[in-house]
Amino acid sequence: MNWLVPLLAAGMTATAAPHPGEADGGAASPARNVLFLAIDDLRDALGSLGATQVRTPNLDRLAATGRLFPHHYAQVPTCGASRCCLLRGRYPEVPSQLGNGAITATGSEWADASLPGWFRRHGYRTLALGKISHHPGGRTGRLWADGPEELPGVWDRCWIPETPWGEAQNIMHGYANGVPRTPGKSPPYEAFDGPDSAYPDAWVADEAIRTLGNLAAQEKPWFFAVGFFKPHLPFAAPKRWFDLYRDVDFPAPRAATRPDGISGWHASGEFRGNYGHAGQDPENDPDYALLMRRAYAAATSYMDAQVGRVLVELERLGLASNTVVVAWGDHGFLLGEHAIWGKHCLYEDALRSPLIIRPPQLAQPGIPSPAIVETVDIFPTITALCGLPAPANLDGRSLVDRLDNPAAGATDAALGFWNRSQRTVRTDRWRLVAHEAPDGSLRGVELFDYATDPDEAQNVADAHPGLVQTLLARLDQAPHPGRQRQAGQ
Repeated sequence: MNWLVPLLAAGMTATAAPHPGEADGGAASPARNVLFLAIDDLRDALGSLGATQVRTPNLDRLAATGRLFPHHYAQVPTCGASRCCLLRGRYPEVPSQLGNGAITATGSEWADASLPGWFRRHGYRTLALGKISHHPGGRTGRLWADGPEELPGVWDRCWIPETPWGEAQNIMHGYANGVPRTPGKSPPYEAFDGPDSAYPDAWVADEAIRTLGNLAAQEKPWFFAVGFFKPHLPFAAPKRWFDLYRDVDFPAPRAATRPDGISGWHASGEFRGNYGHAGQDPENDPDYALLMRRAYAAATSYMDAQVGRVLVELERLGLASNTVVVAWGDHGFLLGEHAIWGKHCLYEDALRSPLIIRPPQLAQPGIPSPAIVETVDIFPTITALCGLPAPANLDGRSLVDRLDNPAAGATDAALGFWNRSQRTVRTDRWRLVAHEAPDGSLRGVELFDYATDPDEAQNVADAHPGLVQTLLARLDQAPHPGRQRQAGQ
């Protein structure tokens, strides 16, 4: 099957598993491999998720042959903390797990029970290419190149390709042909008239393709994580991807102003502080706002093409029939909703992100699951699909029942955390955001009813006091990093 659709011109109590592929008392069968695709700052902007203006044919094709989870929510709306929850399969428990240093600060405590650590313990070769933890290539220190490992001892290989950008921090924020970002001065977008290889994600795809060729020649099962950079800022991609959106109108969101009263609004520091805008501001310049939305779409389509190249190679090598493929966005990104340009808040567009899982021989492919699911659910799902036990202390639950039958299973709730004093619970109809003072007292809440207000334009907490108490009680069943911080002071 041709996957590439061209665009227009911790303590563990689980018992050890047998070697992967060994049936209980029976003949060995080939162990399933895992290809895990991590995508940075990808909001729910796929054609298969209803974003018909955005062209993502390769991820859409994966959704058509896998299981799409349109209501997937990340736990924390920032890269490092979200990836920490993915790799732990657990909610954040201490303040240091709420920021981009989450893995560096606590990884040595749980590395062996992490997702790659667990697969490695159970006989898999584990590889991480690009951005899987917060730092591409897994190193810390100057330019993310010469410090200790971010998550030590879990990857057989963790690396970035050799590119014109050099060190990991430069490739993460790369402009065309090896130019690094100058913080506070470089523009938030770029459209260089050149090949896809002018930007880093094409190099990641090239390296992933080479690596798949090597993996195809070995018998040992593998867990291969590939991390793409776009559409993370800067929204940089070859001009031909921008040309797709030259005449496409992306209207401003209906709720595009700062919310009244208590809210999660912030001043979009990453967008405004790390990039130079030459005096332009999308908040008061509709043309500039439209340009930013088009640039985000261009970066998304460019990334989708690189993902497609990797999926084509997986198929060509004959690996697809025995490989679990997962495509995951680490969190969303607001493009002017609530007057925010970025993530770092607990609104819908910051936490909702794509999740597609395609195991071999999937029943009813292409039918989305309506269930609310979370990033912490991915760990137990992948272990179950590969016939492995899972660590006993995971917060997530396996989604295998939803893979077998998209209508199966009760709809649950998704939890989110931010800034030590903000927590949220999302049900199929409601979102509650709780705002707390440093002493742990409740400052106020936001409550949104998606049945009548999908844009989160109106806080209806005062009209539903009983529901507010019920949802607050649901939040209190989960870990609370902010309160643990107060107890430790």
